[in-house]
Amino acid sequence: MKFADQGAENLQHENNEGNIDEIINLADDPRALADDDFTEQVVDLSDGDYDFLDTTSTGSYDEEDIQVLEGLEAVRKRPGMYIGDTSARGLHHLIYEIVANSVDEALAGRCDTIDITINPDNSVTIVDNGSGIPVGIHPKMGISTVEVVHTILHAGGKFGGGAYSFSGGLHGVGASVVNALSEWMEVTVCREYRQYNIRFERGLTVRPLTEVGPCEATGTTTSFKPDYQIFGDFEYDFNMMLTRYREMAFLNKEVTIRLKDNRGNLPVERVLHYEGGIISFVEYLNKHKGVLHKPIYIASQNDDCFVEVAIQYNGSYAENVYSYANNIATIEGGTHLTGFKSALTKVVNDYARKYNFLKPTDKNLQGEDVREGLGAIISVKLPVPQFEGQTKTKLGNAEIRTMVESVINDKLAAFLEETPATSKAILEKCLSASHAREAARKARDMTRRKNVLESNALPGKLADCQEIDPTFCELFIVEGDSAGGSAKGGRERKYQAILPLWGKMLNVEKARIDKVYGNEKLLPIVLALGAGIGTDFDLEKLRYHKVILMADADVDGSHIRTLLLTFLFRHMRPLVEAGHVYIACPPLFRVYEGNTSFYAYNEQDVEEIKQKTGWKDPKLQRYKGLGEMSSEQLWETTMNPETRKLIQVELVDAQAADETFTLLMGDKVEPRREFIQENAKFAHADI
Repeated sequence: MKFADQGAENLQHENNEGNIDEIINLADDPRALADDDFTEQVVDLSDGDYDFLDTTSTGSYDEEDIQVLEGLEAVRKRPGMYIGDTSARGLHHLIYEIVANSVDEALAGRCDTIDITINPDNSVTIVDNGSGIPVGIHPKMGISTVEVVHTILHAGGKFGGGAYSFSGGLHGVGASVVNALSEWMEVTVCREYRQYNIRFERGLTVRPLTEVGPCEATGTTTSFKPDYQIFGDFEYDFNMMLTRYREMAFLNKEVTIRLKDNRGNLPVERVLHYEGGIISFVEYLNKHKGVLHKPIYIASQNDDCFVEVAIQYNGSYAENVYSYANNIATIEGGTHLTGFKSALTKVVNDYARKYNFLKPTDKNLQGEDVREGLGAIISVKLPVPQFEGQTKTKLGNAEIRTMVESVINDKLAAFLEETPATSKAILEKCLSASHAREAARKARDMTRRKNVLESNALPGKLADCQEIDPTFCELFIVEGDSAGGSAKGGRERKYQAILPLWGKMLNVEKARIDKVYGNEKLLPIVLALGAGIGTDFDLEKLRYHKVILMADADVDGSHIRTLLLTFLFRHMRPLVEAGHVYIACPPLFRVYEGNTSFYAYNEQDVEEIKQKTGWKDPKLQRYKGLGEMSSEQLWETTMNPETRKLIQVELVDAQAADETFTLLMGDKVEPRREFIQENAKFAHADI
């Protein structure tokens, strides 16, 4: 979650509606794996009945294996078609395209080490110890095969020929697209004891392939600098890269990835290698949560397809599920995720029926019940995956759904039969979720029967606005009755509504939704917004397109804002995703002499006001709370669109936000204490 300073009147909103009733796939999280505080506990799988995938290829990798489908097109004209966009995400995608080729070499059994280095000039160097790109003259194109790979779209060794059994790069555009979007690129190949080099500039060959001398090892070194004409002023995010390549290391336990950043005074390096593979991955996801059992690992191969799944439940109320196909994060899910979801629900229900966790008269557990507190990794490998687009965000192979369903149905059912203690812990968790869901439904139905949630009834303390078009309407959620009174007196009644809060705020991170319905402080927010809550939330029914949290500029106010943000993130996430949530920034000081006054948000602002006005010793009023301001002052400083300062809340990284809320607002004290100790130097004390 990110806070962006923006003026209120020129804000642009993108309406990204989400459905939190569906399984949540959080693979699109650029910094989710940036935390190094993790010690791998390697699990011995030698005695288990597991299938292990052998990705080693017995075929050759020679000039004949590189097949050309069509010539190079104008990638520079429409880069978004190939890398998604030219923002930071597209910039980092360039690195991923080259690294993916190295990982494919690792899957084929020809590579076990990949080095990724950010150089001081913001260029990037990727080195692998694979077999090296073929250097001979391509039989069809008549130029060196290295040049074919980097200058012609749809040229690669992954369309057939036996060079690779599994690959994520099936379009043959990765290296050539990176070349086209780079200011320059140099490729050095070590193959058959000889070293070769070639250089490109903006996609054009400026120095053809040249033999530069002998070499002992094999492999490919690719250095490139993204083109500022395409990406503007760019900056690599080391934590974003750390997340992506830690993820890659988890998915490929045979590979060691060394990630280096040489831009600072002191180089930063991380060595990423996890013998436990996705078992260690799911443990990493749950490291700040109280787990209910050891990870459940399932692996199976059928013909040319391979499925592996790691499952571990924790005591939280959220689900974290990542899905992958041929090492590619399928952000939008696909058939493998659908198969996993349906099979998991069936297996748990069948076990619950067989052992009387569910009585004959009980309804089946729903999908949301069996996925509460679930951490899971689903990784499939298949020879011809069908993705949507070059960025490959959704898997479409129908046959993989059947395979995943069959594997989960057989092996998870067998695991539950063989481990009754773990099965009991999982079933109790699912039943508890079901009971809470039913309690929430009854509370919701009772509230509806009282004509609250589905009527035009509004909270008694809400001072509504006159405008009915939600596009122009603002709701100020104000801490305290005193501040609420000032806000009501100072507002613009036509389009500004005021909702004062009172009583103790509920920490929803430690409470299920049935508790939310009965909370006297949160229910008025639900009623005022008019869009429902949880699975019933409907962004189209939202009564205000600016929801502004207005609390005191002190520690208590920060705590109130954090509790409110936790509530909105957990139970009204589409509201945050669509950019409707803002934080008001009331001033901390009034600086004045005579009838002239200015407002300051911090002590630095005070000094700037002194310099600007030439005042040496002006009078200074420090506001301890919003209630100390008059209606006119509150309007002038915090509510007037022409003079106020608002911070828009943007959900940039859902997994990082989930981890942060779990860390700060969850049950585990030790991780929170460590966070406070590490970040205490950034705190501002109220004295």
